[in-house]
Amino acid sequence: MKEKKIKMKVKLMVEGGKMQPGPAISQQLGPMGINLGKVISTVNDVTKGFVGMKVPIEIDVNPKTKEFKVSVFSPPVAELIKKEAGLEKGSGQPNTIKMGNIAFERIIAIADMKMPDLLAKDMKAAAKLVVGSCVSLGILIDNKEAKEIEIDINHGKYDKEIKGKIMDVSAEKKEKLEKFFAVRKAKQEKEIKAKEEAKAAAEAEAAKAAAETGAAAPAAGAVAETGAAAPAAGAKKEEPAKKGDAKKADSKKADAKKK
Repeated sequence: MKEKKIKMKVKLMVEGGKMQPGPAISQQLGPMGINLGKVISTVNDVTKGFVGMKVPIEIDVNPKTKEFKVSVFSPPVAELIKKEAGLEKGSGQPNTIKMGNIAFERIIAIADMKMPDLLAKDMKAAAKLVVGSCVSLGILIDNKEAKEIEIDINHGKYDKEIKGKIMDVSAEKKEKLEKFFAVRKAKQEKEIKAKEEAKAAAEAEAAKAAAETGAAAPAAGAVAETGAAAPAAGAKKEEPAKKGDAKKADSKKADAKKK
């Protein structure tokens, strides 16, 4: 009877060529006595072609023999787009702040690379999925909003490029895309700065108004301008004598004199 082989698979997302020791791998492989240094070195070697991108890997380990095999899979669509645009991260406000401007030809290249992993029936559908990721990352395509490109694909504007799998971008087009985005970026940075200055001015004005209001209100128990101290809390206020009481007093004095 053959001995059944016991294997273990560890799935990780690592930075291409720059994997570092960490709890994610040490907790899983450490107890089995696997040489972590050798694993990390192997992973970095097989993923060095994906430097600057997050890439999914799978480490197939045999706990008994301590042998392992590293399999590398293509990076997520978002990582490929960021790599194409030269970005480390996407936009936090994709509807208003744009992070880059790439050519549609590169959309086709990414769609072709990811086609086996995408739930797309054809290249056109795959391209639309890649464009959808550009929307959430704040990436322009051919100087246009990614949502507009989706409409153009539906209308058949890019059928020639998609069917022909045209992926290369001319130097002239690259230059035009870069110039367009430089102007766009400068404009949005100016708008962001103006909004921040307006917000700071409004906050300063509010703080000033609050300070002035606080200075105008008299402190509790403060002495009035006349110099008279405010009456103590609970003190009985003296009331002026009534006319009737004065007459009674005079009448008593007169009776006393007669006697």
